[in-house]
Amino acid sequence: MNIGTLQPENNVFVAPMAGVTDLAYRTILQEMGAGMLYTEMVSAKALYFGDRKTKQLMQGGTEKAWGIQIFGSNPAVMAYGAQMAEQTGCSLIDINMGCPVPKVAGNGDGSALMKQPRLAGQVMEAVKRAVSVPVTAKIRSGWNAQQVNAVEVAAVLQESGADAVTVHGRTREQMYRGKADWNLIAAVKDALRIPVIGNGDIMEADDAAAMLERTGCDGVMVARGVMGNPWLVRQCLQKLDGQTPETVSADERVAMALRHVKLLADTKGEKIGILESRSHLSWYLKGLYGAAQARERLNRAGSVQEIENILQTVLQEQTA
Repeated sequence: MNIGTLQPENNVFVAPMAGVTDLAYRTILQEMGAGMLYTEMVSAKALYFGDRKTKQLMQGGTEKAWGIQIFGSNPAVMAYGAQMAEQTGCSLIDINMGCPVPKVAGNGDGSALMKQPRLAGQVMEAVKRAVSVPVTAKIRSGWNAQQVNAVEVAAVLQESGADAVTVHGRTREQMYRGKADWNLIAAVKDALRIPVIGNGDIMEADDAAAMLERTGCDGVMVARGVMGNPWLVRQCLQKLDGQTPETVSADERVAMALRHVKLLADTKGEKIGILESRSHLSWYLKGLYGAAQARERLNRAGSVQEIENILQTVLQEQTA
């Protein structure tokens, strides 16, 4: 699959997720073999006004192919944000047209652009003119059940210069509830010439294979399935290569949880790293014996060493 001038090593991508796909976790996901990684979504307006914290979200690391996802609805501001993003050396710019949260969609950004196909096209055209790297967009199936227009919006984006489109098979109204509509992803794929990446309900390796088969899409994008489970990327690749996906032991889960904490501490400082590790630790430990009690202790931990001690106790409990 070629995305403009870019040719990812494989077609298993990891979605941009706020509070999840920061530099620390992308380091791990790169090692799992992800064909494309994305930053947390970045506000083009914040870049326009020079917000320092927003710029930090665009920091790259060891990724072979990585995109910066920007959001906004003003074409000129989005063009400026894209130019700022391109200066980081990223592989592509992705435009967020799917975020459903009120503070984004309520301002006319993210999934609100699904209600304005013409404006969505204008945003795409402005960003394409502003940068030399490929430009893609991530959309939803529509705004609500009465306005399912992903095929229309995707066609507008293609004609406006998009190099690829990712389709999350849920409406904005659904948020992250219910079942993703893979048939709609197939309809978008049938209508476009550019690559289409499918997103929604890929929680295990079999799901990735099933989506590719049922929709004919060019690639799959995993999202919530990698929360606490970066191995999902490798398992998908193994499944698509005809291999039996690996299993992950309790030892590996605990060891990765600790490594993730240390990466967060290294990249953000121990205090912030520990605070931001709490959700990740909860995901890693889900289903392990004693996880609930460990989470309470981890949420009170004040140092990486204390977290390591707690995790070692969790591991000992699995074999007791």
